Order: sequence, then C-alpha cells, then structure tokens
Amino acid sequence: MEKVRFGVIGTNFITDWVIAGARQDARFELTAVCSRSEIRGKEFARKYGIPYVFTTVEEMAGSSCVDAVYIASPNFMHASQSILCMREGKHVLCEKPLASNAAEARTMIETSKRYGVALMEAMKPTLTPNFGAVRRQLKHLGKVRRYFASFCQYSSRYDQLKEGRVLNAFKPEFSNGATMDLGVYTIYPLVVLFGRPLAIQACGEILKTGVDGQAAVHLLYEGMNATVLYSKIADSYLPSEIQGEDGTLILDKIQQISEVVWIPHGPATSGRGNLSTRQNLSFVTDKDEYYYEIAEFIGLIQSGRLESDINSHLHSLMTLEITDEIRRQLGVVFPADRNTK
Repeated sequence: MEKVRFGVIGTNFITDWVIAGARQDARFELTAVCSRSEIRGKEFARKYGIPYVFTTVEEMAGSSCVDAVYIASPNFMHASQSILCMREGKHVLCEKPLASNAAEARTMIETSKRYGVALMEAMKPTLTPNFGAVRRQLKHLGKVRRYFASFCQYSSRYDQLKEGRVLNAFKPEFSNGATMDLGVYTIYPLVVLFGRPLAIQACGEILKTGVDGQAAVHLLYEGMNATVLYSKIADSYLPSEIQGEDGTLILDKIQQISEVVWIPHGPATSGRGNLSTRQNLSFVTDKDEYYYEIAEFIGLIQSGRLESDINSHLHSLMTLEITDEIRRQLGVVFPADRNTK
C-alpha cells in the first residue's frame, strides 16, 4: 500500500491526538517534525520514532522526505505556514480554524489551486460516521426550523488570566478567543448542512485582552433559525439539536459527536415528541476520532483531488466569513486583520 509521508508542525497535545488516530491508517507514515526548539523537536522525534527533525518551516517545506504537512501551530501562523508549504509542493492539513480571517483563507485556497496540492481544514467532527448519520437523517426532518449548537468549556487558562497572567489562548495577536477556538465547532457543521446564512446577529463578552470570552450568535436562514452558544469562561452541558417539523435530531456534543438520537414528531395533541419511538442512530467504531480526518486527507492526495467534499474550501471560507462578521460585531480585531487589508 502506497504511503504518504507526513511532517508535523507543532508538538502540542493536539499533535499527539492526531498522530494516535493517524496511525490507524496504514497509508500514514510520520517522517518529520518541525519545532522551533531543537531540544523539544528531538524529544518528540524519539517519542514517535521520527527520523527527521527541523527547526524551521522553510527547511521542512523544502525537504524531499515529506509529501504532506499537518500544521498545528498557533492560529495566526496557519496561513503563512500553509502557503509556504504549498508553494514547495506539499499537501497541507491545517488545524482549525484554517486561518485568522477569510482574506487569508482565500489566499490559501488560491495557492492550493495554483500549485496543485490538497488543502483541508482539520475539522474532525464533520468527517466522522456520526456526522454522516446526521446528514443522512436530514431528509426525514421535514422542513427544518432550527439548528442549535453549544460548546461552552471553562478554560484553565482563564484562571491565570484572572490572576494577571496572559497566556496565548487569550491574546489577539495569536488570533485566539472563544469564537476562533470553540465557536468554529458550532458554526462549521451548520455551514456544511445548511450553507451561508442570510443574516448574523452576535453578542458576547470581551475580555481585558481584547478577545471574546464567550458569545451567543443568531443566524437567519430562509424558513429556519440557527443559534450557537460558546464560551471559554463558563461550562455548559447542553446537547445540540436540529429541529424539523417531522422530528428532532439530538447530538450529545457538537465538537465530538458520540451519540445521535432521532425523535419523530408526536401526535398533534401530545405537545411533545414521540419519545417511545426514539431511535439511536449512533455508530460504534473501533477507530479513533482523529482517524477520519487523516483518512479523508490521504484519500484526497492519492486520488489527485485538491479539496474534500465535506471539509471543502468553500465550507472553510464561509465559516471564516461568518467568524469575521461575528468579530466585527463584537469588536474583536486581530493584527492579522490589518495585514490582509
């Protein structure tokens, strides 16, 4: 079986998780790591048996030992590093969010097409079997009336912020904040399922660093409303729902869909769903949740395609156009925004 040789940029816990899932695909081969710290890079290489260590992206991008690059650097680096790698003929799987803003994403997409290399955002939930179950069930909902998604997770780094120590997670120069870190998980599936909204209304809490700590966003579609909630300064345990005239889909966690439940609409006099006929549509699999994004991405490379049908260039771009508008309404500005005007 032909293997695809990967280099990884970034040695954080997300990279650990992705590698664990990627190694369930026999086509994946990890050949290089890039870290600004040579010591950290060598430690990471020993941990995973990686033969090549680089301390600059330029070195990795120009290397003949790498076919594709997985980028897990801070958000503000995603565009520049992706473009550099694609210009050297490397396929790019870039962590979410794909870029700081839509303008950067457009340049990344143009670069992918110009150099004939695959570019995909590593938005894992939309590539899993359980999201596939959601997509297939949509036709049974009748007229869809509401989409609701919530991802509120108190950040341990917020405690340090309250003590006066500002970490990268709350720095605008890193293109961070609740919308970019958590909100995209609620918005991306919405875009995949229903496309571009007609209107957006956002409100939220801005922290002293200038990024948003939480937000509530209402998005208008023809005949349908969508509401998303996300926060880095409070917890929530609400499931997500897609409500139709003929029934409701319940998703336990929009960022990691483990359970999908279908409840058909009950008799008109009942005033509630037909709970007795609820169906669990969830898939039980032996694959790691990160396996599916790697499998999708390798499939693109081996078939000569530049983008995924699900995590497509357009879906990534529309998501960033939405987050741009949310940030505009909230008053969150990144240095990266000024660089692209």
